[in-house]
Amino acid sequence: MPEIQAFRGIRYDLGRVGSLSDVVCPPYDVITPQLQEELYRRHPYNFVRLELNRIDPTDDEANNRYTRAGRLFRQWLAEGVLFIEADPAIYVYHQEFSLSGKRYIRRGFMARMRLSRFGEGIVFPHEETMSGPKWDRYMLTAVCKANLSQVFGLYPDPENQAQAILEEAIADQPPLEAVDHLGVVHRMWPVSNVEVIRRVSAIMGPKPVFIADGHHRYETACDWRDQVYDSGALSRDHPANYVLMSFVAMEDAGLVVLPTHRVFAEGPELSAPQLQERLGRYFTVQLVGKGPQDTQTVWEELATQPQTEALALYTRQDRQWSVLLLTAEGREKMAELCPDHSPEWQALSVAILHRLVLPMLGIAQPIQTKYFHLAEEVAQELKTGNFPLAALVQPVSIAQIRSISMTGERLPPKTTYFYPKLLSGLVVNPLE
Repeated sequence: MPEIQAFRGIRYDLGRVGSLSDVVCPPYDVITPQLQEELYRRHPYNFVRLELNRIDPTDDEANNRYTRAGRLFRQWLAEGVLFIEADPAIYVYHQEFSLSGKRYIRRGFMARMRLSRFGEGIVFPHEETMSGPKWDRYMLTAVCKANLSQVFGLYPDPENQAQAILEEAIADQPPLEAVDHLGVVHRMWPVSNVEVIRRVSAIMGPKPVFIADGHHRYETACDWRDQVYDSGALSRDHPANYVLMSFVAMEDAGLVVLPTHRVFAEGPELSAPQLQERLGRYFTVQLVGKGPQDTQTVWEELATQPQTEALALYTRQDRQWSVLLLTAEGREKMAELCPDHSPEWQALSVAILHRLVLPMLGIAQPIQTKYFHLAEEVAQELKTGNFPLAALVQPVSIAQIRSISMTGERLPPKTTYFYPKLLSGLVVNPLE
């Protein structure tokens, strides 16, 4: 079962840097080149210099983005820009944000968790990982000897026991607060009360943990632990046995999973009647909207469908939106095409799109694709007229993530998007 611990985190000294909003940054995987430059300009101590240092044309083995990040990390610690917490703490973490006109607060906490490999029945992934991002995060871990950003973990807690204890502990405490580039308000409270930490650790002990975001960071932490073990330096209490994790209950009212819609930059020119002709054996095809301006209406129609197997396609040739509803024969076809996956996996609209729909339309994969999480973003792209086909897909529910992950399966790539992203630079977990 997962073992969580308080830790002496490394944080910014606000007396040295001023506003926390000026020095934090998003995680590396959502920092565009434009945002990277903006964060560099925002403050000389912005965390992007550690999380995603610039690439320089003169980089070599001795001087590169990783070695620069390592030197800056040690320099900032030596200068007091960063300081080490006096006492081990768990860090309560709230994110307040707006989405589609509704205000949310996602509540969780950060602690370090003892590592166990996927497949050992304690921590469950839901996405495949790639070697490139793991190598990148491993290099950064090697030079900094620290977890610079947290893994996002989910855990079942229908009675909200763990978070309730922490909320009571911070009730009369002012938070550390930062606002990110998207307007999300991040609030954090260090909690060092030994009895509170003991109670939360005891509640978390029997619970499984599901990785929502940060699969590459988690696997990198396991690889780093193995490296320390091979060096002969690993004891049971060595910090490399642990990883920085942000925990959010699966039942939290602020937990939002967005879909990942697709806009395809290549493919055949098709019309809605041609979709009907090619897909009619396995789908009921309904015409539901016309033109990019109807994208939001189509999404609202799709979101009300009772079955998760529904998706919508836009065909540029006739500017038509079509909703596809999988039939019983279509389910049999998905079972034939994906025999190694569970019926629940086969019912995901993303899986149906890539395993059944695109091949039946004669579209080879991989295909040049742009990804969006909101219908209005898709509409803006379609207005350019540059894309012959687009797909709106349904989001995956927390229950589906849990069920599919427990079987050892991974979701198709680009299936989930937990909004908002966790912030980097709030607290760092040292690994030595």
